Amino acid sequence: MRTDPWAALALAAALIPWAARAESDAPLSAIDWLSQSVSTPAGTKVPAADAKTGEPPVTSDGFLPDTVATSVIDGPSRDAIGLIPAAKSGLPDRLWGVGLTEEVAAHLTTEAVETLPALQDLFRTLLLAEARPPVDSDGTGRLLLARIDKLLSLGALDEAQALIDAVGDTGPDLFRRSFDIALLTGAEDRACDRMRAAPDLAPTFPARVFCLARSGDWNAAALTLRTAQALGYITPEQDALLSRFLDPDLYEGEPTPAAPSPVTPLDLRMFEAIGEPLPSIGLPLAFARAELGPTNGWKEQLEAAERLARAGVLDPNVLLALYTEREPAASGGIWDRIDAFQQLDAALAANDPVRVAETLPNAWDRMTEVELETTFADLFAKKLTAMNLGDEAGRIAFRVALLSPEFAAAAAARVPLDPTEGFLIGLAKGDVTGKIAPDSLGRAIAPAFMGPPKAPEGTETARLLAEDRYGEAVLTAIGRISVGVQGDLRQVTEGLSTLRAAGLEDVARRTGLELMLLERRG
Repeated sequence: MRTDPWAALALAAALIPWAARAESDAPLSAIDWLSQSVSTPAGTKVPAADAKTGEPPVTSDGFLPDTVATSVIDGPSRDAIGLIPAAKSGLPDRLWGVGLTEEVAAHLTTEAVETLPALQDLFRTLLLAEARPPVDSDGTGRLLLARIDKLLSLGALDEAQALIDAVGDTGPDLFRRSFDIALLTGAEDRACDRMRAAPDLAPTFPARVFCLARSGDWNAAALTLRTAQALGYITPEQDALLSRFLDPDLYEGEPTPAAPSPVTPLDLRMFEAIGEPLPSIGLPLAFARAELGPTNGWKEQLEAAERLARAGVLDPNVLLALYTEREPAASGGIWDRIDAFQQLDAALAANDPVRVAETLPNAWDRMTEVELETTFADLFAKKLTAMNLGDEAGRIAFRVALLSPEFAAAAAARVPLDPTEGFLIGLAKGDVTGKIAPDSLGRAIAPAFMGPPKAPEGTETARLLAEDRYGEAVLTAIGRISVGVQGDLRQVTEGLSTLRAAGLEDVARRTGLELMLLERRG
């Protein structure tokens, strides 16, 4: 039998006390679905770790911590790492100003993700931007970890991995996240290779068994599992799944083990390996990435792609490729949407305005049903704007253009057909003075686009801007708009005014247009 260093480690665990403690003392994540793939050995200090959760504590009550804030003078900080330079992000280098790490991390963690596409884009930019760390950053990367975890919860796995790669050296906390990203994106062999090549990491027993089996060393995997069983380091549920994973034929005809709660990416891959794949519907958004792989059916890929596109974390061209991959398999539901999309795509490809005018209304309605209007606009706005369409199709094409990055050019070229279009054109230009708001939401939006940009006096966002806490002011503005649209429209006015006062003019205009054109009122 071939010997593997992980198998030897498994046997040694029976004799080395710290190895046993490493299994039980592994720090938990703020994300409860992360796999317990590696442990932090006893004696390894986890900076600022909470004794109960294993993660640095997060405060959300707005009060200052009891201890005095300290930071490393001129020392490097992981919290400054980003993927978008300040010159390209549109955000200041002093993004967090005098804000405190724990309060900023809490704000990022609790910020809602079901919001308008323009605000989704802005929020991801905040997560990815290079910026000076908060004044009390101690170099341990607490804020960086919170940003990565939020990207994971948003389903932005590629961006999360890119941030991890930018760190360079990877400790247990970052490796766990990287390992799970690899599992969800079909790169599990790479994850196992990296784990095997990192002697400073202490893999947990389930991860060892999985990776040994993936490498083809089934004997070592079985030995590791028996050791874990003997030492009591795996739960009965883990035992049942791992045993079936190593020898599925032995359990043929027996009931499939129940899915754990929560499901981890490691669980997902092992259930898939035993021929009992778990659907991503009902699981966190990040799990939808696993269903984009070619081993899944077309319908499963389509539904996963729509979920990711709706969250703004999928390239629209990926959805386009899936939508046009083959003929619809049936009728009703998603198949009617695919058929309508394909008919419009074919009409545009043929440059046939008559067919486009005939097919556009139905395609637009179908995409509106699943809140993919901005994805649709990214794909088709330029082509539609270039065509001379009839009244109904022309109105739709204009609205599609207003939801695209070319909204300003579309507004400049349009002669309004009615007061509503006049108001929309004013929003796109950033000035609705003299325009007639068509409804109560429009009347809440209008004050933010009259006169020079200014945060409303006496509001929390104005206070945060005055206190040099720019990033927190922007986050608060996002929250105000997202909550305000459900009823308290004064918060919509405050949020939009704050975005303009913060210099985010294009974001404010896009948000105002989306508020008017999309049905996102809760």
